[in-house]
Amino acid sequence: MVMTTLPDSRTQPDGSAVIRVLSYNVRSMRDDTEALARVIRACRPDLVFVQEAPRFFRWRKAAARLAARTDLVVLGGGATAAGPLLLCSLRATVERTEDVLLPLTPGLHRRGFATAVVRIAGTRIGLLSCHLSLQREERLAQVDLLLERLDAMQVPHAIAAGDLNEGPEGRAFERLAGRLQDCRAVRPWGGEHTFSPDDPRRRIDAVFATEGIEVLGCGVPSGLAGITEADLRAATDHLPVLAALRVPALSSTARQT
Repeated sequence: MVMTTLPDSRTQPDGSAVIRVLSYNVRSMRDDTEALARVIRACRPDLVFVQEAPRFFRWRKAAARLAARTDLVVLGGGATAAGPLLLCSLRATVERTEDVLLPLTPGLHRRGFATAVVRIAGTRIGLLSCHLSLQREERLAQVDLLLERLDAMQVPHAIAAGDLNEGPEGRAFERLAGRLQDCRAVRPWGGEHTFSPDDPRRRIDAVFATEGIEVLGCGVPSGLAGITEADLRAATDHLPVLAALRVPALSSTARQT
């Protein structure tokens, strides 16, 4: 069954921008990369927040192949951000990028953020892709660093997305949702749970946006035209989260500066 329509990317007559944002844990592209590419292409995203991008041998080539197969370009991240990666369509104009490595807890995996500031239809948007720790206290500390990083971007609008390794009942998730819009909770669309594809029972992947961004729909795109359940199961060990967001038009003051 084909699900209800999610708005397509476009620039509105008033200058506001409707964008499609995808968050996806790709498990180092160790699974069916053709299925992965088909899922991403069917979502028609402007921005893709990747987690567990390839980090070792020829990781840049792997990221470039994924971008080429999905009609996107690599924006930033990968091994230099300890796994988070950002991809974008040619609709985005890149202002700056920065890969951030987080403090290392002995015995745990290194974590990081892939960040960027882009302009779409002239409007500046901060981006941050994350994959939080499996350990609760470290997750909480990483959420504080995430929010500090968004503040430091000094942009009017921002989007953060990724694998939080906990659901909405968790303290780290709650802290993020207390400062940002949990897009799925604001405007549910599609499926809810993201892990695991064979028997999804947990919502541990999410898209968040600052208050000035209007959420038009957000959820797992099961049933979206061009996406099959077989591809979702074969692509990786998480289900993707797709959101349609409307970013306000560039203000007249900003245009003059």
